[in-house]
Amino acid sequence: MSLLLAGLVGCSTAPPEKAMPPTEAPASAGKVTAPTPIRLTATLVSPVDITLAWQGDDPEAVGRTVEFATEPQGQWTIIEFLQARQTTFTHPDLIPQTPFYYRLRSVYGPASQAIQVTMPKGALTKKIQKKDHSWMAPRTVPGGPVAKQSIRNTGTTAAGAPTDLKATVMHANGVKFTWTDHASDEEGYLIEVKAAGSPDFRVAAVLDPDVNSFGLITLPEEKHASFRVRAFYYGPPSNVAHQTTGADPSSDG
Repeated sequence: MSLLLAGLVGCSTAPPEKAMPPTEAPASAGKVTAPTPIRLTATLVSPVDITLAWQGDDPEAVGRTVEFATEPQGQWTIIEFLQARQTTFTHPDLIPQTPFYYRLRSVYGPASQAIQVTMPKGALTKKIQKKDHSWMAPRTVPGGPVAKQSIRNTGTTAAGAPTDLKATVMHANGVKFTWTDHASDEEGYLIEVKAAGSPDFRVAAVLDPDVNSFGLITLPEEKHASFRVRAFYYGPPSNVAHQTTGADPSSDG
């Protein structure tokens, strides 16, 4: 997996070029573009590699998930959070002779202001790994009364964005984030990171609703990085595309 799912604690391990997170869709100058339905296709490009391609657009979406299952109505698993502008994705090195089903879901919701974080020099040593990392656990920290707003209503979406994002460096590779939750109807929160020199943010962690404290183990290239948190919800799924992988190519000959 290229992202940390809700309730899990651990390293953010995806290469930045594969885990591209939601970014804000550019607004048309004075023009509202109606969404067009996403039409997803799947092509077997090798016996164990499947490439997805899609057409359609939703100007309000800030990203999409690509998800798979091995049964038509099966349990769906998120593979990646993708940029809203992305229109292809390859799922490589799959189990031979297995059916794979795919769908996309648009992601919506407002993000906090980004903050810059500089981590101390040093690697994630065994000594550091043995330290108490209970601070990483996703938590809902009680605070004073805060007015909550719907992020699904265009009139209140911006007011539902997280605020007061703060980062506390815990050690050379660990940082704890806290923020104020203003959303009343989010499906969860995304921790997004953009390493210095990277063109885009990527999703580092997916958290449950109402969480406002979480710790992350950063990647080596994230010693200087920008972070933000996004209250999000999913749109309806696209059509389902299907392919069955072929024989194991390593057994040829």
